[in-house]
Amino acid sequence: QLVESGGGLVQPGGSLTLSCAASGYTLAAYAVAWFRQAPGQGREAVSCISNGGISTHYTDSAKGRFTISRDNNKNTVYLQMNDLKPEDTGVYLCAADWTYYSNCVGEHEYWGQGIQVTVSS
Repeated sequence: QLVESGGGLVQPGGSLTLSCAASGYTLAAYAVAWFRQAPGQGREAVSCISNGGISTHYTDSAKGRFTISRDNNKNTVYLQMNDLKPEDTGVYLCAADWTYYSNCVGEHEYWGQGIQVTVSS
């Protein structure tokens, strides 16, 4: 099971750090991706990280503003989001799989329930 935390309401230009924690298994063995689902839109990849943390990928909207990282000792993956914009608003979901997809898009075995991020003044 994956559980996201750290979402909420933030003003444009603000920052949030999302966490994705695993229970019942060792997240270190899995690649992890973050997805966003905006209201009325489909799910889109935001960023992903390989199981060892060596490889990462960011979509164009996240490059330069978001940082993905992992602490395998805490069984947790993080998404640091800076300079947030209204278009970053949506439900953020983390997903894990044995396979690291270089563009983050692919089948993922485990999914979290998602957490709301709202960027608004």
